[in-house]
Amino acid sequence: MPDTSRLPKPLQESYEWQYRAACRGADPDVFYSPMDERGPVRRRREAAAKAFCARCPVVQECLDHALEVREPYGVWGGLSATERGHLLAQTG
Repeated sequence: MPDTSRLPKPLQESYEWQYRAACRGADPDVFYSPMDERGPVRRRREAAAKAFCARCPVVQECLDHALEVREPYGVWGGLSATERGHLLAQTG
């Protein structure tokens, strides 16, 4: 069973920023990699996801959310799961 203790309360205000996201309605496969995806294919997919983030009006809210809940997968707030892990490790 996943640990959901870090998730925001189920209030509309907690998720309202998502309605303004550049990725809203985009194919989720752009943001989440298949288990066997590696190398240049993965880098290209992540670059495509980050292109959405580069023009997103709520990129900071998205990144804050992903860091707060320790989102383990996908590109959120312009960072991959690995990049977010490094950021969290640096900030302790």
